[in-house]
Amino acid sequence: MNQFFLHRGNSTELEGFSHIHEMGIRKNTSIQHNSLCSTTTGNIRLYYILDGKFEWSINDRSHSLYPGDLAVILPGQAFGGSKEFIDIGTFCWICVDVKQDGSSRNMTLGDWSGLSEHDSITISKILHLHDIAVLSKVKEAFVMLQGIKDELFQREIGYVTRVNHLIDDLLIFVARQSGQQRNLRRDFPETFTKLEETLRRNLAHQWTVEEMAALIGLGTTAFSEKVKNYTGFSPLNYLINIRVSEAIKLLKKQEINVTEIALETGFYSSQHFATTFKKLTGYTPVEFRKKK
Repeated sequence: MNQFFLHRGNSTELEGFSHIHEMGIRKNTSIQHNSLCSTTTGNIRLYYILDGKFEWSINDRSHSLYPGDLAVILPGQAFGGSKEFIDIGTFCWICVDVKQDGSSRNMTLGDWSGLSEHDSITISKILHLHDIAVLSKVKEAFVMLQGIKDELFQREIGYVTRVNHLIDDLLIFVARQSGQQRNLRRDFPETFTKLEETLRRNLAHQWTVEEMAALIGLGTTAFSEKVKNYTGFSPLNYLINIRVSEAIKLLKKQEINVTEIALETGFYSSQHFATTFKKLTGYTPVEFRKKK
């Protein structure tokens, strides 16, 4: 999928779809802080992670999202980036307008939907009851999103009906998955979180893949595959992202010089730090500090 952005009122592809507020795909090629401004809307918004890692706040709770994850933001819920973390990677999304009863929080869809009012309210109740902001490993959602995008751009006979059916299918899928995943955890969950915490506490150490794998009791091959599938990065590249994210925090403290930051976050020298930092952020550490 190439990058694109469709917005109702500005995109001809959305003519005839008054219920689709926006749809798009976005790629962050360098590390960004708080890449999404916090906002609250009356839409139901679905964000699918294609690659990378994102730290987002959904309804005042922080969530880490990895490839294959789907963020589900309900009407009235606050959503945005987490200021203290990095965002890098690619995601696609769709925002669909719904009608909501303020007293009951029940969502209903418009005449465009093939779902009955009863089914719409049932889906709404399920999503609010389970309150699962992130669905894990749901590649089927991306297939539906890609199908909607293809129909909008190709505009072949019956495309309006197909788009609306696909949105219905997507909402049904999300409701069913929220029920199934309510009591489930990720395949590689708390263990990975604890590993990351350990790395962050001692970034000055020159970690090897073997050492990281040993910390969670895996061989290097199995560990590397799991990290790649879970984050979209190799273990060492992911470690570099952690180093840079911690360096960004330290650069906000003017009393710490750049060389100290470089050594504290595990870079061999200030030059190595500057080269890597610029590659991932687009700025040298000094430029970034002045910019902030």
